Amino acid sequence: MKKITLRVDGMSCGYCEIVIQDAVRKLPGIKKVKADRRKKEVGAEFDAALVTAGAIVGAINGTGYRVIT
Repeated sequence: MKKITLRVDGMSCGYCEIVIQDAVRKLPGIKKVKADRRKKEVGAEFDAALVTAGAIVGAINGTGYRVIT
């Protein structure tokens, strides 16, 4: 299992966290995901054989929030 922490712009409420977490959870190989609006971060634990960090970034960006690189 790999872990990644991403900075995310635009999260301001609990709903924002839920939207992002739901989008990432739909990806294959995601074991855990936690969005934190206060820290402006999303942490994920995943199986790198099933999903890439790029796919996680894409899922977050697809919700309308923006991963800061």
